[in-house]
Amino acid sequence: MQQKVFANGEKASDFLAEYIVEKINAFNPTPSRPFVIGLPTGSSPEKVYLNLVGYYKAGKISFENVVSFNMDEYLGLPPTDHQSYHYFMHHHLFDHINMKPENINILDGLAADPAAECARYEAKIKSYGGIQLFLGGLGPEGHIAFNEAGSSRDSLTRKVTLAPSTLEANSRFFDNDPNKVPKFALSVGISTVLDNSEEVVIIVIGKPKQFALQKTTSGPVGSKFPCTFLQTHPNVLIVADSSAANKIKSFL
Repeated sequence: MQQKVFANGEKASDFLAEYIVEKINAFNPTPSRPFVIGLPTGSSPEKVYLNLVGYYKAGKISFENVVSFNMDEYLGLPPTDHQSYHYFMHHHLFDHINMKPENINILDGLAADPAAECARYEAKIKSYGGIQLFLGGLGPEGHIAFNEAGSSRDSLTRKVTLAPSTLEANSRFFDNDPNKVPKFALSVGISTVLDNSEEVVIIVIGKPKQFALQKTTSGPVGSKFPCTFLQTHPNVLIVADSSAANKIKSFL
C-alpha cells in the first residue's frame, strides 16, 4: 500500500488529478480499448474533478475513450434531484468534459427491480474486463462506497441499508436532518472493487477521516471496518492531507 501525504486537501487533489491524467494518457485509450475508471462522490473528490475539468479545457486530456462506473446511488432519488449522485457527477464533471453519454455508468436509483439493476451493473463492469483505476474515498466509520460495517469481502453490487452514522454524516446535504436522507442505496460491493480493479486510489481529506485512515492502513482485516480489505489488494495508493494522516505512524 503506497502512501502520499500533502500539506492540505488542495495539494492532494492537485496531485491526484494530474496522476489520473497521466494514467489515462499513458494508456492511450481507443474506442475498442477504453480506459475504465471507477468514480466516487462526496466532498473529497470535488477538487479533483474541478482540476480534471481544467486539464480538459486546457487540451491536456480527452475523455472521449474513457468509460466510468460510479460507486453508488441513493435508492429512490431521481437523477434530477440535486442530492442524487447522478446530479452530483454531471454537475461537477460530466457536463464539462467530452465523455460520451453511453460511456457514463451510474446505478439507477429508480430501478423497479433493484436486484436486477445491480446484477446488470456488475455484469457490465466485468464485460469490460475490469477497471484500470478505481478512485474512492473513505467514510468516517471506515466504509467504502456504501459498504457499511458487516459487509463481506466477497460482496457484490447490491441494495444496502445505510447505517445511522452514515445518515448522520450525510444529513448536511439534507437540511441537517438525518430523517431526510434516503435509508437505502445501491452500491458496488467490496469484491466488485478489489477483484475487478488493476489499481485502487483512495483520497482521504480532513481530520474526521483520521480514524478510517488508521484502520485502513493498520487495522485488522475484517468486515467490522470494510476499508481494511484494501490491505488485501496488491496495488493501492492512499493520497491524504496532513490533517487526515496526522498521528498515523505509517504516514510519519
